Amino acid sequence: MSASDVMRAVRITRHGGPEVLEPTEVPVPAPREGEVLVRVGAVALNNTDLWTREGAYGRPDDPGALSGWRGPIDFPRIQGADVAGHVVAVGTGAPRDLVGRRVVLDPAIYDTEGPDANPVGLMGSERDGGYAEYVTAPVKRVHDVTESPLTDEQLATLPTAYGTALGMIERGRLREGDTALVSGASGGVGIALVQIARARGARVIAISSGTKIDAVREAGAHDVIDRAGDITAQLRAAAPQGIDVALDVVAGELVAEGLPLLREGGRWVIAGALGGYGVAFDVRRLYLHNAQVIGSAMHTPAHFDLLMDLARRAEVQPVIAASFTLEQAAQAQEELSRRGHVGKIVMRP
Repeated sequence: MSASDVMRAVRITRHGGPEVLEPTEVPVPAPREGEVLVRVGAVALNNTDLWTREGAYGRPDDPGALSGWRGPIDFPRIQGADVAGHVVAVGTGAPRDLVGRRVVLDPAIYDTEGPDANPVGLMGSERDGGYAEYVTAPVKRVHDVTESPLTDEQLATLPTAYGTALGMIERGRLREGDTALVSGASGGVGIALVQIARARGARVIAISSGTKIDAVREAGAHDVIDRAGDITAQLRAAAPQGIDVALDVVAGELVAEGLPLLREGGRWVIAGALGGYGVAFDVRRLYLHNAQVIGSAMHTPAHFDLLMDLARRAEVQPVIAASFTLEQAAQAQEELSRRGHVGKIVMRP
């Protein structure tokens, strides 16, 4: 199959609200040496899309600065980190037998080679992403999932949400028989945490809102706590022996409230700050109990390999909350920002 010279895409030319999402036509990118060209089957939305568009990440020297994931954005930028699709062309040095294969792209840009490299950039932020009919990617970030029974929409939900979740679980050293706390459990990362932690043999206690509790329980949580109530009291009742690993995308006041509930040697893993990034807690709860607070930004290449193994065997079942067309990107991002859904929002070109 050959691509046409021009493709539909949605890009941003500046930071701002949904109105800065610009449907347009641009040249189809040509794969460079060591790259492939992928026809996008589906692209999933993430909070990173909202925060990149808004410039909400700040910088270490200026927290209030408009910034992308790791610094200034090179505009115009096509957003979209999470892509599933088919390889339609390869650049020099890339295996030709990939053409026609169904693939998922690892969206991370890593700081070095090797299985434990750290992500320091992201497709859709530091390079063009999948809000388009076609996207290029380095061949080493292309994972063949042709045999997976999951749909393109389900596969597209995996890279950032499930990759982030698996990174948290690996860094938190979650083991079979552990009691795990999952905050923000109805979101994309939250549902992924519930499913993977449950598959690992953990007892999962999730925090969600009243209208979403049943859906979170159906995803695999053993107990679901209503965030509108007294969270600490509910947690003490659900886990009287304490929590082994907290998998937290909320942060804020929850950290101070929850740290005393960790068991000896417990781990509190943070990968988001939906509840606020200014955190204060009693540090004695750490050193007196050999506890740890661990930051976790997405996944490593080794984590992503594990995730793709799960995808090929369909050992996770992503929940699709809504599907939009590419031209509805602004509407899709507004739906994401309202946080009224359970699971992931996707678009199809």
